Amino acid sequence: MVGKSQIKLIKSLQQKKYRNQHKLFVVEGEKTVRELLLSKIEVSRIFTSEENFGKKLGHICDLVSISEMKQMSSLKNSSSVLGVFHIPKSEKLEIKDWTVGLDDIRDPGNLGTIIRLCDWFGIKNLVCSITTVDCYNPKVLQATMGSISRVNIVYMNLKLFLEETELPIYGAFMDGKVVYKEKIPEKGVLVMGNEANGVSKEIEALCTNKISIPQFGDSTTESLNVATATSILLNEIRRFSF
Repeated sequence: MVGKSQIKLIKSLQQKKYRNQHKLFVVEGEKTVRELLLSKIEVSRIFTSEENFGKKLGHICDLVSISEMKQMSSLKNSSSVLGVFHIPKSEKLEIKDWTVGLDDIRDPGNLGTIIRLCDWFGIKNLVCSITTVDCYNPKVLQATMGSISRVNIVYMNLKLFLEETELPIYGAFMDGKVVYKEKIPEKGVLVMGNEANGVSKEIEALCTNKISIPQFGDSTTESLNVATATSILLNEIRRFSF
């Protein structure tokens, strides 16, 4: 059984201002909850509608009804497990490898996928502009599939970060040099721009290298999805590590 005030709190965490106020965020689904329980992120409470799920999960859970789970859930079809976790403090940026910088990414699914890509390609730091969607947005968390626990995500003035770095800055542009013809260094910053407008003018001015993914065939597609483009560019960056 869970009280109305607790349900109200959990529902409120769907909004950024309440996540910031309470320093809490919500994840749904067994896989993501398990991933976070194995991480350094501190758990607040776990709720489940399955009677023996606590033993299965290896953690003490609050048993709730399916109806209560639906009230707490942000999903159309609620999961049988929901976790409330404390928002961790971002770790200090220690740039020893490639870093991804995001310039005003607005779509939660794109950000979640990019976080997962950073995890897959071993990118430890993800620097997000202040206007980039909140990484603790429920839709972002669903898309990360737990990878958010393994990537250091920092929200800051992206322009200031780029001005202060001594690393080469590679920006993704439609008219950039073909990435397959470029010799990629061991360290650098990869900047990906907004879904509709690309990299902003002030960030473009700081890019030391403009790269692009060539288009083949007679397609009239104007551009690639930003998460898809990120996967291709990170794959090419890591190819030089072998």
